[in-house]
Amino acid sequence: MEQESRPIACQAAADLPTPATLEPCLEPVLNATRANQLNGKRRHGLRAGRGRNSPKWQFLRGFLKHPVMVGSVIPSSRILIDKMLKPVDWSATKLFVEYGPGVGTFTRPILERLAKDAKLIAIDTNSDFIDYLNGDIDDDRFIAIHGSAADVETIIASHGFDHADFILSGLPFSTLPPGVGHEIGAATGRAIRDGGAFLVYQFSPKVRDFIAPHFERIDRGFEWANVPPATLFWAWRDRS
Repeated sequence: MEQESRPIACQAAADLPTPATLEPCLEPVLNATRANQLNGKRRHGLRAGRGRNSPKWQFLRGFLKHPVMVGSVIPSSRILIDKMLKPVDWSATKLFVEYGPGVGTFTRPILERLAKDAKLIAIDTNSDFIDYLNGDIDDDRFIAIHGSAADVETIIASHGFDHADFILSGLPFSTLPPGVGHEIGAATGRAIRDGGAFLVYQFSPKVRDFIAPHFERIDRGFEWANVPPATLFWAWRDRS
């Protein structure tokens, strides 16, 4: 029986010898991501073009340099993004925090929804992603921080906030260094206000073990229209 072929970009990272071999799988997804950047009332970047400054190259570069810190070699679909952000009460959101923004796949849709007087703090341990976002997104509501999500309390306090309203994460909790996932889960639980939530999209349901001890209620969903399909969690704070 002839084996079904598939783009090499959809295989494991160990099977990805060069950036060029990922072109067939990454091209349609990243073209759609780039097209979405043209929509909305605000201009959230689009300074980058083709080549080494393009979102495609930056995302691939980040994955190959730090595979355990990047959840997937392919950015999230717009369907997943809309579903993940749907429960957010944007009228009551003054501070939104994003862990692991990458090349801004979620960042730009968040800014499209965010109130004019609100802030978005994006935290990433990959300085390449932070440099790219700072150069690509022109929005005074946006703050990109090179640091760890485990330090979220200190980071938001340094920008004048007591709590975050909502925090989003696509970090691969199950492959983070030992202890880091639990630190992030605990710090996030302390950082979110009552009525706020931790929004998590993962390719492994094991993330629930890291967040369940710190949240009073967890809603769960699943999205097939993503490569790979993702499990979604909305973990809510209610200390009363």
